[in-house]
Amino acid sequence: MPGTLYVVATPIGNLEDVTLRALRILREVDLIAAEDTRRTRILLTHHGISTPVTSYYDAVERERAPRLVAQLTAGKSIALVSDAGTPAIADPGYHLVRGALEAGATVVPVPGPSSVTTVLSAAGLPAERFCFEGFLPSKAAARARKLAALADEERAIVLLEAGRRLGALLEAAAIALGSRHAVVGRELTKRHEEIMRGDLPALAARVRAGGGVRGEVVVLIQGRARGVQPVIAERDLDDRLRIALRAGRSVRDASAQLAGETGLPRRLVYRRALAVAGESS
Repeated sequence: MPGTLYVVATPIGNLEDVTLRALRILREVDLIAAEDTRRTRILLTHHGISTPVTSYYDAVERERAPRLVAQLTAGKSIALVSDAGTPAIADPGYHLVRGALEAGATVVPVPGPSSVTTVLSAAGLPAERFCFEGFLPSKAAARARKLAALADEERAIVLLEAGRRLGALLEAAAIALGSRHAVVGRELTKRHEEIMRGDLPALAARVRAGGGVRGEVVVLIQGRARGVQPVIAERDLDDRLRIALRAGRSVRDASAQLAGETGLPRRLVYRRALAVAGESS
């Protein structure tokens, strides 16, 4: 009979945030497929687990999935873990789970920590419904297009980002989405955990003033109010123009972008952009 693939959630930081069931599974399986064997061995050593570990990360996922499926077909049991949190959510896992199911193996979820649910639980924002977008494109133009496409999203928006790119993300989000409330969770459950709250322009300014942040980041942005068309106030427009100009865009480019995203007449936005640019001249 084919074996079993266990999809095991592991701590996102604090090594105590692991379930008793997850520890038992990690002890009992024949093999652990880990996104980063070094990080997984820290967890295993902490809990006295000596199960063999093999690497299974993005660059080798397609290549190694068939080999692991072959072991499942031979009756072996395998635990799939990621660096942190729940596998297959912005982490490797899809190809192995899909292959295991196609081979007739049993796939068992072992739930536990997730950075997404962690930030949602402590955010203090309405997030009964949310959409998870993961990592946005790192290139500015592609990221701006993606954020503009999310402007009408009524659900809360959850994003992942590297700390070094957080400032650029917040500035782009402020330009595309305006002064929405947001929460930034940095290094969640770790020693230097930090949760920042505020509107997007304020958070962008705070990160810029601090010279950026380190660590892993989860961003939660309030969705557009249901049934309310996005109407942009003059102050909100000015804030978004300031951010765009500070990011190096010309008056022409900034006004063209904001006109496209807000639906306001381009001539009106251009006049506001000239006024905002004149504030610092």
